[in-house]
Amino acid sequence: MQDNQNEETYSISDLAKEFDITTRSIRFYEDQGLLSPERHGQTRVYSKRDKVRLKLILRGKRLGFTLAETGRLFELYDADKSSAKQLSTMLQLIEEKKADLSQQMDDIKVVLMELVTAERRCRDTLKNLEE
Repeated sequence: MQDNQNEETYSISDLAKEFDITTRSIRFYEDQGLLSPERHGQTRVYSKRDKVRLKLILRGKRLGFTLAETGRLFELYDADKSSAKQLSTMLQLIEEKKADLSQQMDDIKVVLMELVTAERRCRDTLKNLEE
């Protein structure tokens, strides 16, 4: 899709197909203020900027960032194109995510040990009942 200024644009279905997500998801990101397509009547017209932002939203989700955190990074970038503050914030968010994931790993290890213990007790009890 091309607009009259020769800048490449995209329809909602173009983006949905390219990123393998639903149009509903894209509209949700728009409702959250993360995307801001132009409107031509009822039709949404997405710019290259919107496409890049959508890619970053999806990458952020894979890394465990909330939409609010992603929005915060977008706001910082929009306010300071040098991105020094954005990078500092990103580093802080990465540290927080790593700490959260470490805690979750520790919690999972504890639960797994408890399950192994419970399984062993059940097997021992079953074995004793069979004898």
